[in-house]
Amino acid sequence: MTQWVFDLGNSRVKCAALHADGTLGHVQAVAYDEGLVASLDAVLPPAMAREASAAVVASVASPARTAAVIDWLTTRVGAISLPRTQPALAGVRIAYDEPARLGVDRFLALLAARRRAARNWLVVGVGTAVTVDLLDAQGLHRGGRIAPSPQLMRESLQAAAGQLPATGGHYVEFATDTLDALASGCDGAALGLVERSLLQAEDTLGERPALLLHGGGAAGLMPWLPGAALVPSLVLEGLAVWAQLGSDA
Repeated sequence: MTQWVFDLGNSRVKCAALHADGTLGHVQAVAYDEGLVASLDAVLPPAMAREASAAVVASVASPARTAAVIDWLTTRVGAISLPRTQPALAGVRIAYDEPARLGVDRFLALLAARRRAARNWLVVGVGTAVTVDLLDAQGLHRGGRIAPSPQLMRESLQAAAGQLPATGGHYVEFATDTLDALASGCDGAALGLVERSLLQAEDTLGERPALLLHGGGAAGLMPWLPGAALVPSLVLEGLAVWAQLGSDA
């Protein structure tokens, strides 16, 4: 029997089979659109669904999008689990006074980072928002930051000033046209947040943490963050940790 893990973001559903040894199968991504159910059927057709015992679902999507995926899953698997942020799990202790207020995607990313190595990590997710979380080598979450992603900045600027396109341009240090200036300013804002967080983390911990990037927009920042590791499936990896330990914690 195969278990599946689902990461419901704001723009896409990512999912993979979870093997008995805790490793993930091929990660697939499906956009929220009118063809959502058909796309999900292609990922987990009825023949495969009969072999699936359960699904573990983490969602930061809207209630409507979450409900659509959950409704579809109820016809495919026997049991559905929805992880929630816990004060402590798998060697990670959350800094928030009210841990439940930490987004489950951030919590799962921290679990995955800790599973990768017991070291100092700066975990950065780039999706609709940029999230930054510091995890020390003892597994203590030191807190984090949230900001708009470069894409959301572009869309917000266009909404306020229609003459400013939401796409196009390239990052350069000092742009000589509007498209490049927009790309450079919005990407640069995210890069500045990450770089300052690295500096402050080094002051806090006494050494520079390893940088771990995930999320749909993370690859676009990689060329300007030397030494960073890109792990697009980090939240799914965290779901694998939770699936093994969370239900018994």
